[in-house]
Amino acid sequence: MGEYKLLSKIKSPSDVKRVSENDVPRLCTEIREKLVETVSVNGGHLSPNLGVVELTVALHRSFNFPKDSIVWDVGHQSYTHKLLTGRYEIFDTIRQKDGISGFPKMSESRYDDFNTGHSSTSISAAYGIARAKTLSGDQSHTVAVIGDGSFTGGLAFEAMNNAGRFNKNFIVVLNDNKMSISRNVGAFARYLTTVRIQPWYIRVKRITETVISKIPLVGEPIKSFLRSGKSKIKNLVYKNTLFDCFGFTYLGPIDGHNVEELENAFSVAKKVNSPVIVHVVTKKGKGYQPAEESPDEFHGIGQFDIDSGEPISSHKGFSAVFGSEMCRLAEKDKKICAITAAMTDGTGLNDFSKIYKDRFFDVGIAEEHAVTFGCGLASKEMRPVFAVYSTFLQRAYDQLIHDAAIGDIHLVLAVDRAGIVGNDGETHQGVFDVSILNTIPKTTIFSPAYFDGLKKSLAHAVYICDGLAVVRYPRGGELYKPSDFGEESISYDIYGNKSCKNLLITYGRLFSYACKAKEKLKKQGIEICILKLCRIKPIDSKAIEFALQFDNIWFFEEGIKNGGIARNFSDFLIIKNFKGNYRIKAINDKFVKQMSVSQALNMLKLDDEGMVSVILNDLEGNDKNNEKTT
Repeated sequence: MGEYKLLSKIKSPSDVKRVSENDVPRLCTEIREKLVETVSVNGGHLSPNLGVVELTVALHRSFNFPKDSIVWDVGHQSYTHKLLTGRYEIFDTIRQKDGISGFPKMSESRYDDFNTGHSSTSISAAYGIARAKTLSGDQSHTVAVIGDGSFTGGLAFEAMNNAGRFNKNFIVVLNDNKMSISRNVGAFARYLTTVRIQPWYIRVKRITETVISKIPLVGEPIKSFLRSGKSKIKNLVYKNTLFDCFGFTYLGPIDGHNVEELENAFSVAKKVNSPVIVHVVTKKGKGYQPAEESPDEFHGIGQFDIDSGEPISSHKGFSAVFGSEMCRLAEKDKKICAITAAMTDGTGLNDFSKIYKDRFFDVGIAEEHAVTFGCGLASKEMRPVFAVYSTFLQRAYDQLIHDAAIGDIHLVLAVDRAGIVGNDGETHQGVFDVSILNTIPKTTIFSPAYFDGLKKSLAHAVYICDGLAVVRYPRGGELYKPSDFGEESISYDIYGNKSCKNLLITYGRLFSYACKAKEKLKKQGIEICILKLCRIKPIDSKAIEFALQFDNIWFFEEGIKNGGIARNFSDFLIIKNFKGNYRIKAINDKFVKQMSVSQALNMLKLDDEGMVSVILNDLEGNDKNNEKTT
């Protein structure tokens, strides 16, 4: 690796077009080597990108970007696109602080036509772009690249239904690799295994139309009837697929690793006077054996050894503990069900899916459906637990209110990756779930700091709580735990000198940083007590009464300030006529950009160094008389 004689010369898509057909395979090999080399150091999405190398090269040889437009669904497969659009020299900075993003960013390049990070949005966005072009007289092409996993999201079908009425210059590339993150499930996945249009289909269809239209007097009426009629004759002449029913012309399946075939397909697609689906079959992880054998493990991965494919570091995390605890509960209780939205491995439910197959439901990338489906299960006295990343839960806000909370349905949410997640950036930070869930009446939220707290909270959410119950926990494993701190209680814990005048209030993993801050401040002669919340909604009234005895209170919260727990707690303090000073340190009305978790927490002053700095600054007398909320 390291020899990139062709790739290093690619500065724009026009350079890709100048690569000879004989050199295209070598270019693809260099791209794969560069992807493996970079992701092994930076972490990122490897197997999705390895699978679309030839497809991306063919797209850049067939279209005229940026005059033509391209929208990558999710965008986690856009690394090759970045390499071919002038970002080779800075590609080593991908997913790093102040580097290029692991997803398309309009602010980063004129070749990135739309910001993406979540699934199933590309067809909607691309159709909007195509419509805008026609309104301004622009006849260039617009391409949406979407995976078969993303097609399980309802938004994709809503867009197809709307875009099917468009005339031309709109192409959807369906990248069929039989996977999203976990292996695809459901009717659409089965459909794609059976839909196979023979190469002669488009030719026969075109010839049939031409011949019929030339029949004197009746030709055009017959052709019109065959196109619009709901008769068996139509199906004989026009072999229908699901996509045809939406108004799209279907081309495929095409070998997604054959650049020549792909270029031919795109050439045909550009000539069709209707929206087109180009069905491309690819292999996720292609070209790197460990990723081919375990594409799910290399979907999103940290640093790894290139030769062996083994992670550089691994440790037991909250997801694994959650999965184990779900298996333990399910063994004793046949009403326990687990739901995931195409995240079986990521949420720790792999063992559950194998041991309790009848009670495991992977609904595909369909968070809205997952919530309402879970409510249906719960309405018939099952005990469903929906495991979902914080960033994806926000897609189901209406269902949480309308289908769960209003009906007092007992649904449990296991919210994984809560808080800062790091290098994936703004679209994936789990900093909104508390503010979102905090607005929903009759909702109970737990945010434990340690594994024992997770286990207790999960059992409490399943068996004690009524209505919507939530257990949220961070990415990764346990952090620092003082030797003199015992197990977490279900409501709140007090740690430190109760008779001092300074109180730090926090929850979740920030408690570990607060404990370190407490030790550092003690060395400087400053005593603080820590109030650690585990149940953050509703807040225990005894915790509020305890806080009233202090002169100075600091809230540190790893989430959005507006609608957060600190705001709720401080409201109670005001109602109780609290006379002291308090400060809220949370994320103040902004998105958190890509960087490591430790860098983000340090920047936000939410780690131990930041806590010490904030507290010392306030105790020195800077603006202590008023609430400060930065």
